[in-house]
Amino acid sequence: ADSSLFHRSHHPLPEMLDPPFLPFCALLGLLGFVCVAFVSAWCQHWRGGFAWDGSARTFNWHPVLMVTGMVVLYGAAALVYRLPPAWRGPKLPWKVLHGALALAAFILAVLGLVAVFYFHNAHGTPNMYSLHSWVGLATVLLFSCQWVSGFSAFLLPWAPAWLRALYKPVHIFFGSTILMLSMVSCVSGINEKLFFSLKNGTAEYKRLPAEAVFANTLGVLILLFGVLVLGALARPSWRRPDADSPDSRQVLGTR
Repeated sequence: ADSSLFHRSHHPLPEMLDPPFLPFCALLGLLGFVCVAFVSAWCQHWRGGFAWDGSARTFNWHPVLMVTGMVVLYGAAALVYRLPPAWRGPKLPWKVLHGALALAAFILAVLGLVAVFYFHNAHGTPNMYSLHSWVGLATVLLFSCQWVSGFSAFLLPWAPAWLRALYKPVHIFFGSTILMLSMVSCVSGINEKLFFSLKNGTAEYKRLPAEAVFANTLGVLILLFGVLVLGALARPSWRRPDADSPDSRQVLGTR
């Protein structure tokens, strides 16, 4: 009896404080939508809108595509296996959905990089000189390696089960790492853009004009979204219980 009391008192989280995943997921989806809406509104209202002509409006695609792809879509891809329907039946459809969302995130990230390089080259601005650019490019390159290795190991038939089991914790670790680096890249990029754009008169960044408040809030929302995704990934009660079942070892084209 004493032993059971000990285990109950030292449980990491009482059941009454263990929220169901689907309402949490809906809240997270709303937060992701708000992040995309905020970055789009910032670029449209304060930065002049969007174009693909080499002007500053071309640059505005960069933050929108990066937040949408590397944070929101990437976070959604990471949580696919936490959905209760993914716990039952074959795992292959969920693998395909996970890979497709990650691929969509990667495509948006590449387009975001194209936008910023196009803008810089059109204006004679050097590329890859800031810490933000270093971290951002490293994140996208790491993401590309993550996607290719994950596709090769989990969706193609040549990878043996033992190799998948060996690689799986590495894939999970780098998945969380890429999301954290994406958050760092986005927040540092917002800050860098504000420093460059708000330099004169009453609009100086240090005077905290309306644009600075709005963009800083965007950064906080991005961090909140990423932290909640990482928290959901770390929660044992939301993990697929049969991750090593035979269904999880299907290969592309077997069904």
